[in-house]
Amino acid sequence: MRFLFTAVFLFFISVMGFAQENYDVDLIPANLRNRANACIRNEETIIDMRSPDNVMLNVKKAITVFNQNGEDEARLVIYYDKNISIKGIKGEVYNSVGKLTNKFSQNDFADVSAADGFSLFVDSRVKHYLPSVNQYPYTLVYNYEIRNKQNLIIPDWNPKPAEDVSVEKSTYTFICKPTDQVRIKSQNYIGAPEVLTDEKQKKTIWKVSNILAVRTEPYSPALQTYATNIQIAPQAFYYYNHKGSYTNWQELGKWIYDDLLAERKALPTSTIEMVKDLVKNEKTDKEKARKIYQYLQDKTRYISVQIGIGGFQPIAASEVDRLGYGDCKALVNYMQSLLNAANIDSYYCVVSAGSEKKSMDPKYASMVQGNHIILCMPLKGDTTWLECTSQKIPFGFLSDFTDDRLVLACTADGGELLRTPKLTTAENLQTRKADLTVQLDGSVFGKISTVYAGSQYENQEQLIGKSITEKHKLLKETYNIDNINFETVSFAQKKDINPKLIEDITVNIRNYAPVNGNKMFLQLNAFNIKRSIPEIKNRTLPVYINRGYTDEDTIIYTLPDNVNSELIIGQNKTFKNVFGEYTCKTTLEGNKLTYHRKFVLNDGTFPAEQYSEFSKFINDVNSADYLKLALSLKK
Repeated sequence: MRFLFTAVFLFFISVMGFAQENYDVDLIPANLRNRANACIRNEETIIDMRSPDNVMLNVKKAITVFNQNGEDEARLVIYYDKNISIKGIKGEVYNSVGKLTNKFSQNDFADVSAADGFSLFVDSRVKHYLPSVNQYPYTLVYNYEIRNKQNLIIPDWNPKPAEDVSVEKSTYTFICKPTDQVRIKSQNYIGAPEVLTDEKQKKTIWKVSNILAVRTEPYSPALQTYATNIQIAPQAFYYYNHKGSYTNWQELGKWIYDDLLAERKALPTSTIEMVKDLVKNEKTDKEKARKIYQYLQDKTRYISVQIGIGGFQPIAASEVDRLGYGDCKALVNYMQSLLNAANIDSYYCVVSAGSEKKSMDPKYASMVQGNHIILCMPLKGDTTWLECTSQKIPFGFLSDFTDDRLVLACTADGGELLRTPKLTTAENLQTRKADLTVQLDGSVFGKISTVYAGSQYENQEQLIGKSITEKHKLLKETYNIDNINFETVSFAQKKDINPKLIEDITVNIRNYAPVNGNKMFLQLNAFNIKRSIPEIKNRTLPVYINRGYTDEDTIIYTLPDNVNSELIIGQNKTFKNVFGEYTCKTTLEGNKLTYHRKFVLNDGTFPAEQYSEFSKFINDVNSADYLKLALSLKK
């Protein structure tokens, strides 16, 4: 559901000869080995923007891999296409004492298409290489150089790629003409870069050293939000025969609309007349849009297009109308054209999609911040958003793939940042009701009905349309209980802006409440155990909860006649704080034992010093969820 930007994350290095450096692992300072699976000994990245259509990218990198967990950092991956030419690649491998053990070149790389399972048209290819080394530690040193015939996308600098990687030293150099206008975003860089200027060029150099590897802290913000990062966006750019200039989101959105979209909205006259006939009986624009959206879902399917400017520009609406398929850009542009035929306004919106919320930076416009397109309809008092790449998603529901983030709306008047609606803690709801009978041997059977809404709807929506075998497999992952069998399974959907999925199943769980002597041990919370999290002292990062949710479970157990119900004592727990709340209670009427549980987790960012309170809250919930009753059996 997303379109790719070729060469966004490429690193490029020169083919000059290797300096004769000592790569003995013992030379790495002890503090850079602590908690590190790999250490970047030295990385030198040089970007020379000689002209908008001639950008040379060069990197030299030496990285020591301490163990198997650091292997991914040694993997060298290079994307290329007609816009990118690889000038050369060289590399060497050294053992733990710094002795040369192997050399490699471009001929040793695997070369494959960059197409994924959703891509029909892709002209990008990938060269990748990972040395075959089975003795750790070892050091990989490589150089390569690439010419890029565009400057719309300048690779970012992220000197520390992962928490378990340390950095001995790393530099990033950007070279351009003194008259070139570029915008630079600097995040978490201490001090100012070195700037060297003469009549021919301006050279800006950033340097870091001695960055330690750190332990992973659960519920942390994404690394890219707090790590050192440099981004560069030239004002005047060239990309696949397209030229433009921008300094802010308004200008960038205007260029996208005028240069990439405006001439691709025309539809055949027959299709325009079809749309008018389709909605002629609908009274409101929203109902007209709903009818058109259903037509879009019935007619089209998603494929990816990644050829040249196709990474950013949709194929024409008339082509989608003829072919019946397109990528996210094409399907949004097509839906917009269909709405135009019904005189309904809409905005083509660029978004950074993914389950983790990531917004466009209001203060720094750049072409690489988005990876997907959605549609916004500014209906009077009822703004409605559409995801156009899914044949199953309900009208007006964006899902957690694009909710609650700033997106770029591209209009004839220019770009504007809008925020997508948020799936709230209360809306992300799972409500489960179960009626279970406990048998004399400790087995249980009965019916369970669960309603999923908000982001939890999307989590389970994958079950719709699956074979019965696949459904049972996926349900066993949801209901992670030994000896559980599903006798009947059915699903129903309520498909609207606030969709719901209703799951009805009957189960049989052998030996769920084991019997030992005159005791039967019954775990009250059968289906929804909250996992514990580690206690961490000296937490450094904020506590980040990406999305809140609410779970509510009610289970009625019909107990065997030989249970001495007079000895059952109610078990009630309540916890509440800024992170959420938890309640559980049991009641008994005759032989009906009712267990009720409600858990609310709030989204947000909280100070690091509150992690101890958060971990205690979650672990107290975990302990309460594992509560077992020892039921006394009559003789």
